[in-house]
Amino acid sequence: MFAPISQPDLVTIIARRIADAIVSGRLAPGARLNELHLARDFGTSRAPVREAARLLESQGLVQASPRRGFFVRTLTATDLKDIYELRIGLEIFASEIALARITAAEIGKLKRQVDVMFALADSGSVEKQVLEDFAFHRMLCAMSGNARILRVYDEIANEMRAGIALIGKLYDDPHKIAETHNPIVEAIEARDKARLRDALDYHIGTAKTAVVELFAGLPEAQAG
Repeated sequence: MFAPISQPDLVTIIARRIADAIVSGRLAPGARLNELHLARDFGTSRAPVREAARLLESQGLVQASPRRGFFVRTLTATDLKDIYELRIGLEIFASEIALARITAAEIGKLKRQVDVMFALADSGSVEKQVLEDFAFHRMLCAMSGNARILRVYDEIANEMRAGIALIGKLYDDPHKIAETHNPIVEAIEARDKARLRDALDYHIGTAKTAVVELFAGLPEAQAG
């Protein structure tokens, strides 16, 4: 499943590759992280694989079971609801910080990212569309200049992407999803905190309702 690696900082690299497999759906909920097999795939000893699993456990992507090892975490609809609610508060807070310091160049970067989402609306895969959507929101969090906010965003984004990968489709028409980013950019450009709060609350809140509903409707075996 995985190609051998020889770069330094093996734990971080291994954790990132396993995380990518989880959020893309290649490692399903409940799947066991077999240390021996993974070590062979990566061309390493079992120690860095075990440390990578512990790192992923701290990020909420895997769970440890005594004497059994590590398993891909099984999300529930309630988990996703809680994560989206945290995301709404986090992004509103991050955007309000960003609003006081954001540059015209950074606003241009957000606009170009919306253009990418529109371009993908007709031809992009679901995974690519989701990735670029999250990239927009990560940019916004990064523009706050607060590294802690960005770290928390990255952790919850991985969990949300894992849930969306199980659903296997977008919660709405990709053109409409792209369009709902425009009011966010317009509010930022106008330096209007109230409009920005409302735009983010609507955009992420709509996604929360639809994604949680779709996830709750999955067959139990598929959801984990």
